[in-house]
Amino acid sequence: MLQPKRVKFRRPHGIKYEGLSKGGNEVSFGEFGLQAVDGAWVTARQIESARIVLSRYTRKEGKVYVRIFPHLAKTKKPAEVRMGSGKGSPEEWVAVVKTNRVMFEMGGIPEATAREALRLASYKLPCRCRVISKKEEK
Repeated sequence: MLQPKRVKFRRPHGIKYEGLSKGGNEVSFGEFGLQAVDGAWVTARQIESARIVLSRYTRKEGKVYVRIFPHLAKTKKPAEVRMGSGKGSPEEWVAVVKTNRVMFEMGGIPEATAREALRLASYKLPCRCRVISKKEEK
């Protein structure tokens, strides 16, 4: 699972995922990318699950680039605990994905294979996605 080595604050405020992504909106490393249509918090488990789908479908040919990282800790209080007495402990790590953010990229494989692999990976993610290519942007 992805998670930061160290953080400045253990229990941060929840960063909102509404609005458009400031950067990372275009395919930079590979030829094809998976772009978010909505905003969402994507957990480290979901990122890893999508990455496994991409590498398995392509039989580890080409290159897979993961463009998001889970920096934000999400906290949760234990079950059946009364209200109050502070914030819960960190339970999982999430990446804040805003609209138009490119989450995964692929290169070095045929277009049909890449599009199908990215489509299958999109089922593992909590937001709607679309497959884009470097050629479409120009």
